[in-house]
Amino acid sequence: MKVWRADVARRVSSGAWPVVAAVALVLLLFVAMGQPPFRAAKLMWEGAVGDRYSIGNTLMAWVPLVLAAAGLVVTFAAGLWNIGVEGQVVVGAIAATFVAREMPGPSIALIPACLVAGMAGGVLWAALVGVLKTRGKVNEIFGGLGLDFVASGLAVYLIIGPWKRAGIASTSGTDLFREQAHLPTFANTTLSFVAVGLAIAGVVAVYLLMRGTLFGLRLKAVGRNPRSAFLMGIPTERYVIGAFAICGALAGLAGAIQAIGVWHKLVPSISGGYGFLGILVVLLAGFSAVWIAPIALFFVMISVGATQLTLWLGLHSAIGGVIQGLLVLFVILGGGWQVRRRRARQGTAEGPSVGEGAPGGPAPVEQVEAGV
Repeated sequence: MKVWRADVARRVSSGAWPVVAAVALVLLLFVAMGQPPFRAAKLMWEGAVGDRYSIGNTLMAWVPLVLAAAGLVVTFAAGLWNIGVEGQVVVGAIAATFVAREMPGPSIALIPACLVAGMAGGVLWAALVGVLKTRGKVNEIFGGLGLDFVASGLAVYLIIGPWKRAGIASTSGTDLFREQAHLPTFANTTLSFVAVGLAIAGVVAVYLLMRGTLFGLRLKAVGRNPRSAFLMGIPTERYVIGAFAICGALAGLAGAIQAIGVWHKLVPSISGGYGFLGILVVLLAGFSAVWIAPIALFFVMISVGATQLTLWLGLHSAIGGVIQGLLVLFVILGGGWQVRRRRARQGTAEGPSVGEGAPGGPAPVEQVEAGV
């Protein structure tokens, strides 16, 4: 317990100064734009958590982001840059939409079916990236990005084609799902405790998987040195595809929740960019499942709260992304400065090991024989 507390204190203290510096720069940015900085900060806070409706919107934006980030923790542990998580969210939403449109029955059967279908769609799309890597020797970055575009194009095709609204070919989305396919919400807000519960369960499951199972231990071994892991008898290809499948299941679940819990239909922007943003969240969390939930919450509070700056101060809607970018930049700079100090103290020019803060990059599975 003392070691855990010391680790928490060390991480908080090391991450505090970059955050403080980023906040100070944002306040100066508001001053430069001729806007009262503290009023802007107050508007953002009220927009994110000012009332139960704002809290509901914030938490429902947090759910897909934290699910995508939790899945990315698994693939990063395997040394895989799963850039295709965005497409996995989209395909999960498409699969959930298919079930919501085609399956009859009450909510108690329809909602779980939509969620399971979303997870299955995400697994299928993610496993395809894994197969392309292990069998086709296609780097997961290129394979994932390519499938992202395919997934987005498929969603648009379905919206303006087979699933278009009667008499209308519009990219605004499909017809609304019937109410039996809507996630239950709290007190006439957008908040769904089912969605929040699933997100928490996903984070806990990933934490336990990576900390308390043989699969997690072997997955880390594959990420650090796939050749050595293979020579020790670990079927590297299976673990690579398994990591993609787990991430795809969580990303697909995020897409299903977006479809039946937020939009109640399929729209072209169903992913909301949460897949790409999840990568930043995991990087800032140090590839640890423990920290992704609070960091993701901070990010969505900025995104949701920044909408008030557009409404009340007339600022561009991109201001939220600027604030997030500054935060990421300062945290990365702070991390680099700490690494440099550590090197100076140790008197060595060796960089951090893979396990100290970065995935092993593209895992060279293709350099070893096929796993059993």
